[in-house]
Order: sequence, then C-alpha cells, then structure tokens
Amino acid sequence: MTINGSLVSEFIILGLSTRPELETLTFILCLITYIVALAGNVIILLLSIIDSGLNTPMYFFLGLLSFLDIWCTSATIPKMLSSYITQSKAISYYGCVFQMLFLTWPLGAELLLLTIMAYDRYIAIGNPLRYASIINRRVCIRITITILVTGLINSLIHTYCTFRLPYCDDNRINHFFCEIMPLLKLACADIYINEIVVYASDFMFGICCFLLICVSYVFILKTILKIRSAKGKRKAFSTCVSHVVIVSMFYGAVILTYSQPKNSPLERSKTISAIYAIITPSLNPIIYSLRNKEVKEALRRNVKRLIHYKIHP
Repeated sequence: MTINGSLVSEFIILGLSTRPELETLTFILCLITYIVALAGNVIILLLSIIDSGLNTPMYFFLGLLSFLDIWCTSATIPKMLSSYITQSKAISYYGCVFQMLFLTWPLGAELLLLTIMAYDRYIAIGNPLRYASIINRRVCIRITITILVTGLINSLIHTYCTFRLPYCDDNRINHFFCEIMPLLKLACADIYINEIVVYASDFMFGICCFLLICVSYVFILKTILKIRSAKGKRKAFSTCVSHVVIVSMFYGAVILTYSQPKNSPLERSKTISAIYAIITPSLNPIIYSLRNKEVKEALRRNVKRLIHYKIHP
C-alpha cells in the first residue's frame, strides 16, 4: 500500500523501553502518572471555572494550562497504555499523523502560554493598580485564541513537512509516540528542509519565548527589590516560584530535545521527551496547588459545598 509515496501503511512504536521485562513496571508507572495528571488538571481547570475566588487572569491562564496538559497527556499515554494491554505496538499511518498533529499543537500553545503567564506576573507586580484594566477578560480570551491558532499553524507545518516524505522499509519508531525527529530518521528522502523547519520552530517557540520570559523576570526582580517590606517581597516572590519551576522543567526538556545532535542516542531523547510530555503535565497541578493558598482554599470551599449539597440536597 502506498500513501504519499510511502511504502508503509503503519508504524511500530517501540515504546519507552525496549526491554520486555520492564513493560509491566512501565505500564504501572504510566497509568499512575496519567491518573495523577488527569485528576489534578481537571480539578484545577474546574476550580478556575466555577470558583469566584479564582476569577482573575492568573487563574484563567492556570486553568488554560491545565486544559493543555490534559490534552497533551491524552494524545500519547492512552495509546501507549493500550499497546501494553493488547501487546500490539502498531499505529496506522494516519493514526501517526493525527497523534503528531494533536501533540505538537498543545505543546506549541503551552510554550506561548508560559510566556504570557510571565508577562501577566510582571503586570500584576509592576502595575497592580492598572492590572485589571490591562489584563481583562476580553484580553484573556483574545490571548487564548491567538496561542491556540498559532499552536495549530505550527503543528500543521510540522505534520505536513514530516508526512510529505516517503517512508520505505523501516517502520519502527524508536520512541513512545510519533515524534518528529525519530520519524525523520526513517524517511527515505532528503530531510534538509525538515531540519530547517524544526530548528526555526525551536528558535521561535523555544529560545525566543524563553528569552521573553527571562526579560519579564528581570523586570519582576527589579520591581520586587524596590518593595520595602519583607512581607511584600515574599508575597510577590511566592506568586512567581511555581511558574519558574514549571518553565525550567518544560523549556529545559523541550530545548534539550530539539537541540541534540542528529547522532545523539534516541534513548536519551525519549527520556527528555517524557519530561515535557508526561512528567511535567502531571506535576503542574501539584506544584501550583501545594504552593498556592488561594487554590487550596478554593478546593476546600468547593469540597465543603459538595458535601453540604450531598447531605442537604
């Protein structure tokens, strides 16, 4: 069967580990991670929607981050778990196309969102009196549409460029999802244009956004140092710590993934990819909720409200 010049109609995803004795352990760890990621992010997303105490741009963006994390993990982990259950690691050609499309879309959007969240913290700390007028609900919605559309365009470009290439003999993807670079290594055609596209996207979404975040935090730090009270400084710092941790993990993993030499071991690439595609989305709600009193208070309020409703419907 030939698809777009390719002789393969399906791909074999080798998974996180190629050692059969580790499959059960890998399945259990991935299942636990997915449940944690799904439960934590759904809770954060629901709280940001239903709780009036979290009706601010900061929690609007936090809810959007949770939505993207649910999307990101759901694009990879369920397929990986099913392969362990069915003992089939095959994915159809078009299944691979859609997996790449629906994974790179939220990943690109999340890189942009983390940049916006840094700017949001700068406005909140540097211009607290004008914060509500600068970052209002209408602006939040426009920002959301912009990052989702930009993420989609980026994803469509990557997916088109990857699957315009012919794939001839080897259909084994040495990864745990349809990742760009492992797929390009299987192509039986020149991938020079694809490499340019990957590095250009990495520069725009990775390096440029990361530099913008750094600029925001330089201004945030300068503003915090001008605050006279120690309590005020601690409060300002506390609103940024969770974001800094997530940015460090997410951007670090993404940049390391796409800046590796072509001849670097794929096992290392899989480990790094697991950080931004699996581990970071599951840690986001934990990091934000454990360090955020408002989130914990909102969760407590709504749990009490739910219990009261169950007792006195």
